[in-house]
Amino acid sequence: MSDTVNQIASVFETWKQEDEKFETGNSSAGTRARKALQEIAKLAKTRRAEISEVLKKQKKLLLDLINKTTT
Repeated sequence: MSDTVNQIASVFETWKQEDEKFETGNSSAGTRARKALQEIAKLAKTRRAEISEVLKKQKKLLLDLINKTTT
């Protein structure tokens, strides 16, 4: 698993804990939960870019292979 995926999982756990505290009346935990959600959004954007990069490389390799077999 990629480092980004591990970070998302870790921050998600933090968010769950802080959200539970917020739901029981801890206002400060709400701020921490919002911060964790913002971090998840940032990490999700990073992971989307990583996935796109891998897909581009795979497509290029496939096209190169096709071009080699047709020439």
